[in-house]
Amino acid sequence: KREQFHAATQPQLTNALLEAYVSRQQQLKSFDGFDVPAAQAELTEDVLLGYIAKKQNKALDAIEAADFSDKPALTAAVLTNYAQAGFVPTTKRVKLAEGERLCLAQAIYHEARGESREGQLAVANVIINRAMSKKYPSTICGVVFQNADKGKYKCQFTFACDGRSDMGRERTAWNRSLKLADDAFYEFQRGERPGVIPNSALFYHTTAVAPQWSHTFHRVAAIGSHVFYATN
Repeated sequence: KREQFHAATQPQLTNALLEAYVSRQQQLKSFDGFDVPAAQAELTEDVLLGYIAKKQNKALDAIEAADFSDKPALTAAVLTNYAQAGFVPTTKRVKLAEGERLCLAQAIYHEARGESREGQLAVANVIINRAMSKKYPSTICGVVFQNADKGKYKCQFTFACDGRSDMGRERTAWNRSLKLADDAFYEFQRGERPGVIPNSALFYHTTAVAPQWSHTFHRVAAIGSHVFYATN
């Protein structure tokens, strides 16, 4: 029964079948449908937007046809100039950014962890204001730990030179400080500020104290248990 079924389902090897097979193979070998030359496309805004929206791919042809002959070649001199202009490898930039966020989170945690979101961002705002001022270091960590090497309690922010760990121990408050530091540092990276207090505010103190310097500056805000000042 198997032999009968096999014989019934297999086509008979005839001259017509052989001719059809040979003809089909020749057609496959001569097929050039994938070698159709691409049409020239001009690189326009519509083409780019269409490509971004994935509705058409004419941008690829336009990019290939674009003329960059008037641009400087990638030479050793070009690379050297780029490196001398302040090139920083991506991995190092990421590490520096993580360090900046950590410094900001530590300041928020130790200086204002019991404050509202607005109160904590106000402290971050002062630090960023200082970093963007020519009177202070240009980095977050530079501002937070300024003069920390001068000795105990001789730095700008007490926690930075009190001899204790700078990492937060209260998990909920620490996680909140990390999140707020991410938000504030994102603004700083874009050249902006949290905007909770004026850009001129560079100082603050708690309502529990009244330092002498507070009488020489201009009071600009009071949020929670902190009072903020700007130079006159």
